[in-house]
Amino acid sequence: MDMSRRTVIAGAAAAGVTAALSGTAHASGGRKPVKELFGKLADGTKVHRWTLENGGTRLKVLSYGGIVQSLELPDRRGRYANVSLGFDTIEDYVSSSPYFGALIGRYGNRIAQGRFTLDGTEYRLSVNDGENSLHGGAQGFDKRVWDVEPFTRGSDVGLRLSYTSADGEMGYPGTLRTRVTYTLTRAGDWRIDYAATTDEPTVCNLTSHVYFNLAGEGSGTVYDHELSIAASRYTPVDAGLIPTGELAKVAGTPFDFRRAKTVGEDIRDAHQQVLYGQGFDHNWVLDKGITGRPEHVATLRDPRSGRTLRIATTEPGLQFYSGNFLDGTLVGSGGRVYRQGDALCLETQHFPDSPNQPSFPSTVLRPGQTYRSTTVHSFSA
Repeated sequence: MDMSRRTVIAGAAAAGVTAALSGTAHASGGRKPVKELFGKLADGTKVHRWTLENGGTRLKVLSYGGIVQSLELPDRRGRYANVSLGFDTIEDYVSSSPYFGALIGRYGNRIAQGRFTLDGTEYRLSVNDGENSLHGGAQGFDKRVWDVEPFTRGSDVGLRLSYTSADGEMGYPGTLRTRVTYTLTRAGDWRIDYAATTDEPTVCNLTSHVYFNLAGEGSGTVYDHELSIAASRYTPVDAGLIPTGELAKVAGTPFDFRRAKTVGEDIRDAHQQVLYGQGFDHNWVLDKGITGRPEHVATLRDPRSGRTLRIATTEPGLQFYSGNFLDGTLVGSGGRVYRQGDALCLETQHFPDSPNQPSFPSTVLRPGQTYRSTTVHSFSA
């Protein structure tokens, strides 16, 4: 991979991936998106839930945070289960959620000490993770109400979610106009297309924070899930989970997922990086680099149900988080307590702390440019 300084807008999201990526075909015929009231915020703002169904996949999305509240998939016998962690009420999302299912921005992952310098000016961000800024700060995109427009296009159905982040919001410069499109395809794939523009130089790194358990939410740990990641290197971190700047080889370490292995195989290893993360909470440097079209980068499979998730992206990095900080204090939508390792996240993105790491691919966005990124989740059983 060419690790020279490359801008985030470089050749991003084009058309979809090939049919071979989807694993297996599903029946066609998407239903028109359905809207219902989910709840109200403390100030009276209404939060709606949209239901999408196509190709055997059912997706429920909230206008609050663009949150995937439910993702239902059939197993090898055709039995459906919700494979994403979440809550039943808007109150729980507001008060307790560790980013369950949310859209993340302006900057996914961590920025060291909540500050960065751009064009000679230092910007200080909202600090919400020790001394660092995480996922856009205390009131990131996950805590905003998005405008939602449903659509049908041929055999596809979807939602266009829009949000304008004001200049100075959470300390970031420039007014950022963001549109994220969720599409369920005829094949049952869930595609996310991100786009953003700015009126001043800024940084931008958008992602989705779905917690996956392919056996079904609340069913126990994902340690028996089989995972592969097409990455020969990863970015080691310090005790605060900030990248050191090194691109370390995965060979001979617990971070080697080039061939599929279970999530739990090395999660108790005494490797210092595993200790820092209390499991896995690291960015993998994808071998493909930044691409104009989504390319396959990871596969997750639950051997019990047969459910399989394949991820393709235009992004250069994948943050694999093994649910280490779920501590048994949250009760999910299925009425069960979520404990450590009960789900995992596979967040396609640019690298953490890139604004402070000149050798990492750039996340700078300037007026006249358009940030674009695409990730496709393909399901089979």
